Amino acid sequence: MNYYDEIKTQIINNEVTKRIKDYSKNKSDLTTYYSIGKLLSEAGKHYGEGIIKEYSMRLTKEFGKGYSQRNLRSMKQFFAIAFNQKWQTVSAKLSWSHYCEIIWFDELKMNYYINMSIKQNLSVRELRNRIKNNEYERLPEETKNNMIEKNEEDTVKDFIKNPILIKNNHHYEIVSEKILQQLILEDIPSFLDELGDGFTFIRNEYKIKMGENYNYIDLLLYNIKFKCYVVVELKITELKKEHIGQIHTYMNYIDNNLKTIEEDNTIGIIIVRKNNQYIMEYCSDKRIISKTYELV
Repeated sequence: MNYYDEIKTQIINNEVTKRIKDYSKNKSDLTTYYSIGKLLSEAGKHYGEGIIKEYSMRLTKEFGKGYSQRNLRSMKQFFAIAFNQKWQTVSAKLSWSHYCEIIWFDELKMNYYINMSIKQNLSVRELRNRIKNNEYERLPEETKNNMIEKNEEDTVKDFIKNPILIKNNHHYEIVSEKILQQLILEDIPSFLDELGDGFTFIRNEYKIKMGENYNYIDLLLYNIKFKCYVVVELKITELKKEHIGQIHTYMNYIDNNLKTIEEDNTIGIIIVRKNNQYIMEYCSDKRIISKTYELV
């Protein structure tokens, strides 16, 4: 087989398809690059890895940029992972540029970013920022294990990162709880993304009346996916036992006054400067989650 001529034919057919059917660009690209990757893999077995350099020079001369050695190796890798995972069809909801960001990761990490990109309709830039911020690495270990074993369904706390990254656009060196809340409110979408899927913002300083006194919940959220309220308390210190009692009281209030019978029990998230695993170890209410924060 003349591998070069076959690769050239694949490229020409792809260019024609993209001009005629604009809506199918992604699918055409992915199908073409899969086929090229397969041909490169077979050619490498016959002629050695040096064939990629030769083909890159010839293809660039004929078709212009886009066929560098790096890109051809990415196509070969794309074929390898798709073939090994026995993908019937690669999702055309993601572009070739999306896949180029993730195809060199291990299978679990790659599939995480594929699923997140599709679910949240991430642009390539947004995906790149998620990777840069080590989103996958900040997932709980039990979440990663469950992604492998798939023994349990996801819960509201599974995809909350640790630490939670909070943008510090004003470059504060020392922050109070009020300033920490202000920084979160300045970019609430990014904060909700740090917590995972389905979170929506209700309001900050949510006022509740307990007896003759008023109290204020730092942030009240709702998770649409899991149909539950989420109470968030912000602390700039190490986690203390009184923080557990405070958020537990607020969670009970929401359950008794806002939650309907169709909704699940309220979740509590305490965001602290430093965690204390001993306190969490003896916290009997598994609905309460403690995470640290980091200003970036």
